[in-house]
Amino acid sequence: MQILLGTFQTALHALGRNVVRSILTCLGIIIGVAAVITMMEIGRGSSSSIRNTIALMGADNIIVWPGTAQTGGVSQGLGSVVTLHPQDCEAIRRECTAVRSAAPLVKTRVQVIYGNRNWSPGNFNGTTPDYIDIHSWPIGQGHMFTEGDVRGSSRVCVIGTTISRELFQGDNPIGKSLRLNNVSFRVVGVLVTKGASMTGADQDDVLLCPWTSIKHRVSAQSAQNTAANGAVSTSSASASTLGQVNSISGFYPSEPVQLYPEESTAQVVDTPLPVRFTNIDMILLASRGANRVPLAMHQVRELLRERHRLSTGQPDDFNVRNLTEFAQQLGTVTKTMTRLLVYVAIISLIVGGVGIMNIMLVSVTERTREIGLRMAVGARARDILAQFLIEAIILSLIGGAVGIVLGRLASLIVRYFGYATEISVPAIILSVLVSGVVGVVFGFYPAWKASGLDPIEALRYE
Repeated sequence: MQILLGTFQTALHALGRNVVRSILTCLGIIIGVAAVITMMEIGRGSSSSIRNTIALMGADNIIVWPGTAQTGGVSQGLGSVVTLHPQDCEAIRRECTAVRSAAPLVKTRVQVIYGNRNWSPGNFNGTTPDYIDIHSWPIGQGHMFTEGDVRGSSRVCVIGTTISRELFQGDNPIGKSLRLNNVSFRVVGVLVTKGASMTGADQDDVLLCPWTSIKHRVSAQSAQNTAANGAVSTSSASASTLGQVNSISGFYPSEPVQLYPEESTAQVVDTPLPVRFTNIDMILLASRGANRVPLAMHQVRELLRERHRLSTGQPDDFNVRNLTEFAQQLGTVTKTMTRLLVYVAIISLIVGGVGIMNIMLVSVTERTREIGLRMAVGARARDILAQFLIEAIILSLIGGAVGIVLGRLASLIVRYFGYATEISVPAIILSVLVSGVVGVVFGFYPAWKASGLDPIEALRYE
């Protein structure tokens, strides 16, 4: 231990005799490590930005569809049977640990009317407040409707900027009322502009309402209207029959007499009958990160099979889908960024290592007489090897430490100018370790060359 400590002190003394050369020797490592730290932090920030951007497009989203019905061997397509219920969504949110948010979805098509203007939204969805969390879609004006609005089937809605522009044409839509199939809905919020999707569809052409309001007040209206219209027709026919004089053939009329007046369309919409088994069109889910999508899908599938009482070997009466294209794009981008950073790190550190080797070889040449003198007074070859190797390691570690400081400073400067950066602790630790390895690898040859000198030839060296 004392011998090693003495060798270390000798190495420090030798480096201190020529400070400028020691600084120039460290310069390669300083630049290399600083470049690695800066690039790693910029790359990490860029990767986070890319992940956030892709997450906005739904990389961590999962969609659960109802099953497929078959008639006479002919498949009716995805979602052609009623198998999903709101309670399924609640159970997924409560029991699936890999799922961050879950929202039921009821879809329909309506004509939206405001004053003398009308618009047919590209997406008219009945859902819950979790919808905007799943899609990472903040509210630009107003607020999102609440769970209380969902439970109370409140006539409130949130619109996209396209609908706001087309119907209100610059006016503030908050608090104003829209008519959806003659049902009045009050606008409580406007979503921020999201632009086009990857397929080119306008994502801002959307209208969101509580799913209970859509289910009981709007989408079920067509069936109720049909019944109401049929009843009205029947009533009219009966009235005409009552207005006629009964004949022998009319003692037992085929159409019943309406004892009570039929409800109007507005009354049917405003007082919906309770539905015993309420179904939903699909369930939207968001996992706790894109890497947990497979686990979330497995948990959802197992839970729904249990809730739907499906026995072993019986096919699923639902379909679980994820946005594979987004997930693959995320993985490709992340891998590409990682490879680029690794290549930059390797090149930078090789350049720094070559600089150390070059300066150490020059140092061995200049100190040949010193090496011969030390050998003449009893220093062994391994002592000379250790001295020069320790010098190289010290230079590498000092260069690494200074490079880390400069790299962090450069990263902060880059962030100041508006570029995304994120501190990378593993990169800092790795830089210290790599600096030591570079010192050993690139300092070994000069040290070995110094330890192999002939003492007599070294003493005669001029």
